[in-house]
Amino acid sequence: MKYIKADVVLPEALLKEIQKYIHGELIYIPNPKGTRKKWGECSGSKLHLKQRNDAIRDSYSKGCSIDQLCEKFCLSFDSIKKIVYSSK
Repeated sequence: MKYIKADVVLPEALLKEIQKYIHGELIYIPNPKGTRKKWGECSGSKLHLKQRNDAIRDSYSKGCSIDQLCEKFCLSFDSIKKIVYSSK
């Protein structure tokens, strides 16, 4: 989140109205409801984890053991188990 000067982006009338309630302070204006992006959508983390988990499930279905998958993907035994046995 970055700082933006209100007098640069807001119309003068709106700025004067806001100044009736608060002036000389920082104020946070949240995004409208329904416009918030879900976790990992901007950075690509969500897609990366989905691809990794799909690769883990595919390797397991082709005969790799959970121990082998732990070594290959640098994850714990329990993490691999959760991924392999999840219904996705």
